[in-house]
Amino acid sequence: MKNTEKNETINFYLQLLSRTIDTNQYPFTRMVIVNNVTKGEFADLLNLLESLHHQYLIQKEEGFLDFTSLLIQFAGMLNAKLDPNKTIYALKKEGYYPSLMEEFINVLER
Repeated sequence: MKNTEKNETINFYLQLLSRTIDTNQYPFTRMVIVNNVTKGEFADLLNLLESLHHQYLIQKEEGFLDFTSLLIQFAGMLNAKLDPNKTIYALKKEGYYPSLMEEFINVLER
């Protein structure tokens, strides 16, 4: 089997598997697969979230009440393959940075 055939087969299997993922329980994981987010892009996203979470904790400690600037930074730096709003709700659902995602959701729902 050639590499291209092997890659096509693997992609096909991943597409089939992505359909079996419980969207309610793992919406972010499904988003990553369906939108063909690479391992590197995923790592970049996690680094972005870690950085924003760190900034959030500092701002929270300093008494900030509005975290719109962090949300704008997130949306601006998020991989173009992912929709910012859907990604935030999906991350929250899967438990990634719950306090930061909650603040983002508060800003979105204002």
